[in-house]
Amino acid sequence: MNNKLILAIVFIYFSGLNIHAQKFDNLAETPPMGWNSWNTFETNINEQLLKDIADKFIELGLKDAGYEYIVLDDGWMARERDEEGNLVADPEKFPNGMRAVANYVHSKGLKFGLYNCAGGKTCAGYPGSRGHQYQDAKLYASWGVDFLKYDWCDTGKLNAKESYITMRDALYEAGRPVLFSICEWGDNDPWEWGEDVGHMWRITGDIIDCWDCAVGHGSWASFGIWKIIELREKEKTREVAGPGHWNDYDMMEVGNGMTDAEDRSHFAMWSMLNSPLIMGNDLRDVSKETLRTLTNKEVIAVNKDPLAVPAFRFNNENNIEIWAKPLEDDAWALVFINRNDEAVSIDFDWKKHQLADDLSQQYFKPSFKEYAIRDLFQHKNIGNTSKNLKASIGVHDVLMVTLTPKS
Repeated sequence: MNNKLILAIVFIYFSGLNIHAQKFDNLAETPPMGWNSWNTFETNINEQLLKDIADKFIELGLKDAGYEYIVLDDGWMARERDEEGNLVADPEKFPNGMRAVANYVHSKGLKFGLYNCAGGKTCAGYPGSRGHQYQDAKLYASWGVDFLKYDWCDTGKLNAKESYITMRDALYEAGRPVLFSICEWGDNDPWEWGEDVGHMWRITGDIIDCWDCAVGHGSWASFGIWKIIELREKEKTREVAGPGHWNDYDMMEVGNGMTDAEDRSHFAMWSMLNSPLIMGNDLRDVSKETLRTLTNKEVIAVNKDPLAVPAFRFNNENNIEIWAKPLEDDAWALVFINRNDEAVSIDFDWKKHQLADDLSQQYFKPSFKEYAIRDLFQHKNIGNTSKNLKASIGVHDVLMVTLTPKS
């Protein structure tokens, strides 16, 4: 083998190492959990709001439940960069600057996140990062930023993959580990290239607080919970999710106007699909039922299951959606969601329903093995698969169970 060929092989090898080194490892090993300001407040954010939210993480037990990121979305910055081209925190909204805000969040044992955009302007018309990626990344590092949500407005003819790679590399060069959230709405199939670029990627447009609707905004639309779930079901998104790289179904609308039953179904499905659990409600005014849903550690455990395999639609009988998620140790999680506009009763014969998942190579065969059943919202054991599952499910409500093989 001649010297030129050896040098070429060595160059290719180390170039490959460098590509993979540009994304911070050991972040988002399970789907991230936190809070984002947009769904409730849009650009009406300020320093006191963020401090209040950080306080509520502790007071309400949200930190104990696993939530750790507090993310300021669009509207935190001034309308113009300074003379040196740096982003500037809005002096009226954040008079003490972003470093002080980050310090307050960190003092609570939590992590701090910010928003920007790959285009020249953000979606709300503030300065984007186009042409300033490395400058912005160094600024974020100096402020103590732990999470960056990176949007896709005002991007013209930019190439999505290359644009996100540029910011990924800029964050890595800045030296502070940052969880990189790709928010380009799924238009450029981020699930096909996102694993080496970001830690999570949006697979849909913006969510809205309704059960099953679409709200038009001219050239784009916001989608309700089931529109979001169904939008990418036929895409090969399930196969690519895993530790450090997750499909993002958008911030949650739990507590933002749907019924408690719909909120439970919403939370259950985001957990089943291994979506990041990012709250979007006003935590300063949260109902007991909303808090009970958001802090349900048994449901959260399904989202965090070490097998890290998202759920799939198993069946739909009489508009009762049945989704199945393989769990570690040969266990399963199932949800029965009532999409009807009236309460329904189910009489589910386990022995007539066997499950096989090619992705996890896991099988559910109740004819040969008995499983214990636990109701995750009622927090109680409800028998085993030797008998039919009988239950009443309210309008748009959910029955979520785990099935654990009995020794």
